[in-house]
Amino acid sequence: MFTPGFRQTKFPVLSQCSIWISIPLTLFFFLISCATDSPQKSATTLRELQTKERDSSKQVKMMNERILTSNLSLTARRTSARDYRIGPEDLLEISVYEDEKLNKTVRVSSQGDISMPLLGVLKVEGLTTVQLEREIQDLLSERLYQNPHVSVFIKEYRSQRISVIGAVEKPGVFDVMGQKTVLEGLALAGGLKEDAGQLLFLIRASLTDERSTEKGGDSGEKGPETLVIDLEELLVKGNLGLNLPLKHGDVINIPVSGKVYVGGDVKGPGGFPLRGKRVTVSQAIAMAGGLGEKANGSGTKIFRYGEGDERRIRSADVNAIQKGEMKDVYLKENDIVIVPRSGMKAFLIEFRNTVSGILGFGVSLGSI
Repeated sequence: MFTPGFRQTKFPVLSQCSIWISIPLTLFFFLISCATDSPQKSATTLRELQTKERDSSKQVKMMNERILTSNLSLTARRTSARDYRIGPEDLLEISVYEDEKLNKTVRVSSQGDISMPLLGVLKVEGLTTVQLEREIQDLLSERLYQNPHVSVFIKEYRSQRISVIGAVEKPGVFDVMGQKTVLEGLALAGGLKEDAGQLLFLIRASLTDERSTEKGGDSGEKGPETLVIDLEELLVKGNLGLNLPLKHGDVINIPVSGKVYVGGDVKGPGGFPLRGKRVTVSQAIAMAGGLGEKANGSGTKIFRYGEGDERRIRSADVNAIQKGEMKDVYLKENDIVIVPRSGMKAFLIEFRNTVSGILGFGVSLGSI
């Protein structure tokens, strides 16, 4: 009599236990599916961003190939040589077709002068070969010949010193002979690093401009100037007009690409280079691996520092952005994106872990 009674009560207990377990499990998986909806949507953004990152890396490699192979046409090389400015210690070969006695090979003095028969001392520093040819032609036309034919050839270049710094493989100071260009300067430094920015700054020391002295300037001396070159325009689009000839004392600076920083409840927090590209909040979070399981995307904050450590805070609802309900926000260099934890999601994670343990215990009961 006792045994049947025991059997009658055993299975209802197990049935109630199973029901007790199944109800919260159903609720749990429903809530978890809702809570993890945004990270799943961010996977598409992550894939798109990874594709852009690969494209960016390929672009840097292509730029370096252009630099290291010195992929310049002969016309571009001749043009850059014609643009070279004569300087002290250069050796010039001057020929006058009408009178061989005027043919001369002469080295430019440390003061930038040369001495020519019948013409005396000429100031040649800072002139191109074309400008010097015209000057000699004009002087000969005034004194000796009508329409003389003059050619100037730089037989030996002085040693020039240029510096390449920043995001290049082998930064340093280089002593070079002859006319060099921006691309050749980058080649000397081993090409660009992957975190190189999109802009090149060519810093040039003070110059002497004869035209300014002719106009009544005190000394014709300019302060240092900085020329900005778009590397994508030069290396990708092939605009060789930006491949400027270098001068003694020039400094090429390739700044590292700016970064944005992502922290809080994301899978891979850290700093991420902009590489000259515009990056949005959702893209930056994708760079960080996406939202964490406990992330409160709607409470995302952007910290931006201005002059004098002035800090501005802006809110961004990443969940709404991923759903297309809100416009994505573009970040600026050194912006900090913080994703806080969600109290509800944190509870769900702990609930899931707890139920996993209960489920295992329930199965063992059913197998008894």
